[in-house]
Amino acid sequence: MMSTLSVDSAEVAPVGDQVLAATLAEAAGAALLALREQIGFGDPQALRAAGDGAAQDLLAARLTSARPDDAVLSEEAADDDVRLTASRVWIIDPLDGTREFSESGRTDWAVHVALWESGALTAGAVALPALGLTLSTANPPPLPSRRPGPPRLVVSRTRAPALAEQVATALGAELVPMGSAGAKTAAVILGEVDGYLHSGGQYEWDSAAPVAVAQAAGLHASRLDGTPLAYNQPNPYLPDLLVCVPHLTKPILMSISTLIKQGGQT
Repeated sequence: MMSTLSVDSAEVAPVGDQVLAATLAEAAGAALLALREQIGFGDPQALRAAGDGAAQDLLAARLTSARPDDAVLSEEAADDDVRLTASRVWIIDPLDGTREFSESGRTDWAVHVALWESGALTAGAVALPALGLTLSTANPPPLPSRRPGPPRLVVSRTRAPALAEQVATALGAELVPMGSAGAKTAAVILGEVDGYLHSGGQYEWDSAAPVAVAQAAGLHASRLDGTPLAYNQPNPYLPDLLVCVPHLTKPILMSISTLIKQGGQT
């Protein structure tokens, strides 16, 4: 079944970058919910393809209208060298968690919209449409309070890294499976879990918007060795990621370092 989403650029008013990121993520999310309702879940592959393509078209059209001089890096569009000489690059994932999007009842999928400017993430929004929630640097949530009980680490529901399991064992932590990198980072931002540890590879669009919001909320975000995350790189592949509450940053990084030295698996 063919479907189209509105890409009426007139709906996007001249606003600041942080508000624009949130507005675009919400708009794509609302359209994806409508598409889910329209197509249904009888053919998951068709729903995934429709969602990826339609959300990409919507975001691309609105960014072209609202920020015509900016470059864009997207999971759903061909990369080029233009962004490498640009001072402003929007990094987007029109539909993060495509598998979950195509499964009835699942809410752990997201829309990512982030802005990189001259070496830093300066705006970001993660829409969780099925939850009716958008987390944004325009209005970042407060730092989560410390949770009682053992730490909770969120991991992929289909391919949890061995290193995360080893860190959980070392810290006496619980593992919480979940889809979508955006949904997992959002769980940390909202205080539902204490950390998100990923190894084995992602891309810049998987983490740029979630990391922007997490850092705005006061959370730690880095590579697994503690070094800063870098975006708008010639190769947009990012091998690993850690997002966690501040008081667990040192214990987690020390545990990772020890495990790697001991030959721990990723």
